[in-house]
Amino acid sequence: MTTRFRGRWARAAALIALTGGTLAATAAPATAAPQTVRILSVSAENVKPGETVRVRFRVTNNGSGAETAIVVVGGGLRCTTGCRAEPNLGPGRSQTFDTTLVAPEARPGETTGLNISIGVRLGGQNSFDYKMVYVHGPGASSPDEDKPAAGVSRVSGRVRDTGGKPIGGVELAIRDSAGHEYRATSDRSGQFSITSSTGKTIAQGTITVAAAKDGYRSARTTVRGTAGDVATVRLTLSAVAASTKTKTPPSPAAVGNSPAADSTPEAAPPTLKAVSDEGSGSLPFLILGGLLVAAGLGALVLVVMRRRNAPDEAAVGGGMTDAPTVVR
Repeated sequence: MTTRFRGRWARAAALIALTGGTLAATAAPATAAPQTVRILSVSAENVKPGETVRVRFRVTNNGSGAETAIVVVGGGLRCTTGCRAEPNLGPGRSQTFDTTLVAPEARPGETTGLNISIGVRLGGQNSFDYKMVYVHGPGASSPDEDKPAAGVSRVSGRVRDTGGKPIGGVELAIRDSAGHEYRATSDRSGQFSITSSTGKTIAQGTITVAAAKDGYRSARTTVRGTAGDVATVRLTLSAVAASTKTKTPPSPAAVGNSPAADSTPEAAPPTLKAVSDEGSGSLPFLILGGLLVAAGLGALVLVVMRRRNAPDEAAVGGGMTDAPTVVR
């Protein structure tokens, strides 16, 4: 590197560093074009002394010709890697950089706001972007400590029958790995959803979902929930035979064979009536038979009487006409 170029780089770096230091002290808004340099991500905004902060940023050449950019990372945090760079960028070209910084010491019980500044000298112009990071001294509370543990962002799914049709009005009970219970009801399309909130975080891990509705067999399934992700559930309910509240009248042939039909009040009268009809129908035949028997007995008596009188008549008539002739 020539002495002239070293002097140029040193003046640019000093100017950028001076600008970054001014930002750290005043926290004034940036006035340069942000598209030349832009901070893409910061690993943490609330840190403790000695903790590491990782930063990713992008530098873009908006000029019409190729330029060598001088990039300097500065501010209130101590840069350890990726602190300086001199990329050669063509017109309209961009390049992404990663840098690592360490939070400085802070007084006990105090919180200090420090800027991470990325300064770029390109095409004779100075541009920069910055991000505020808060360093919490010993005993100072951090906002991140008050946040609930990261949980599943949402549990959602759909309930269908065995034919694939959606079922609405299904009552769902969701239980996460921490034992928290949630309730939901499926809509007309069979869908349901429970969203995690600050006061109601869905814990990551095993999530059990139970579904129930009249006319269907209950179903239960488990899914694995990951922090920050959506746990998707699919449930299928099998229909059961609906119980009939109104009893269908049995057929005439089944009345005599069905125990239930014999026990009903309606079945008793036909049976009694049949017995009564049978008795009343045989009465004329019994009377007629009695008359015939009486007539037969009378005829028998008359025959017997005639036979008793027959010998006497035979004796009288026989002596007069049939006596044998005696020859002497």
